[in-house]
Amino acid sequence: MLSDERTFELIRRSKNGDNSAKEELIVNNASLLKSIVKRFGGRGVEYDDLYQLASIGFLKAIANFDESYSVRFSTYAVPMIMGEIKRFLRDDGSVKVSRMIKSLGYKINRYIEELKQHDEPMPTVEALCEKFSAEKEDVILAIGSSRQVVSIYESVNDDGNKPVEMIDVLPSPEGEERMLERIMIKDLISGLDERERKIIIMRYFSDRTQSEIAKELGVSQVQISRLENKIVEKLKRKIS
Repeated sequence: MLSDERTFELIRRSKNGDNSAKEELIVNNASLLKSIVKRFGGRGVEYDDLYQLASIGFLKAIANFDESYSVRFSTYAVPMIMGEIKRFLRDDGSVKVSRMIKSLGYKINRYIEELKQHDEPMPTVEALCEKFSAEKEDVILAIGSSRQVVSIYESVNDDGNKPVEMIDVLPSPEGEERMLERIMIKDLISGLDERERKIIIMRYFSDRTQSEIAKELGVSQVQISRLENKIVEKLKRKIS
C-alpha cells in the first residue's frame, strides 16, 4: 500500500501528464476498485464493465483531488468511484432519453387514436412536431417507441381512388423497415453503418433493452450505451 506522501506525489505527477504515475496509482488501488465493484454485482452489468466505470471514477478523483482537503485520497476517491457506477446504473447510459422518447410516442399514439375516432386526417411528421413542440428526430424515433409500431403514409383504402395516407399499426420486422423508409428516417440513417442502424431499430422501434441488444450483438451493455448516445447525437447533427 502506498503511503499518503507517495500517493500525493503520484497525484501531482499525474496531473502534470505523467501516465506512469497514473498507472502506479491504479495498480496500487486495484483492491479498492475491486471491493467497490463487488458491491454492484448482480445488476445486469458485466464485472469488467463495472470495473471500467470504477476506473473512470478513480481517474476523475485523481484529476479533482486537492491536498488542501486534508483527507486521505482513498476517502475522497471512494464516493466518486461509487457515484460513477451509480450514475450509470440509474441512467442506464441514456435511458433518460429513451423515457422521454417513449413518453412522446405514447402521446402521439393516443392523439392518433383520437383522430381516427373522429375520422380526422392523419398528421404528417411536421404536424406532430408542431402539436407536441418536439424536434423532428424525436418525433421520428418516438413513433416507434411503443410495442405497437406505427407507420405514417401507409395506404389504407383500396377503392380505386388515390390512396389515403395514414398511420397503420405494423408490428412485424418488415413493418418496422417500411416505417423507417416512409417517415424520412431513411435519409437520417443513410450515414449510419449496419450495426448502428440495427441498434436504432431494436432500441426505439422494438422497445428492446440495452441488455437484450448487447446479448444479441455479442457486446457489453456499456458498449451499447455508448453507441446509442453516439448514434442519437449523430442523427441530431444531421437534422439540425
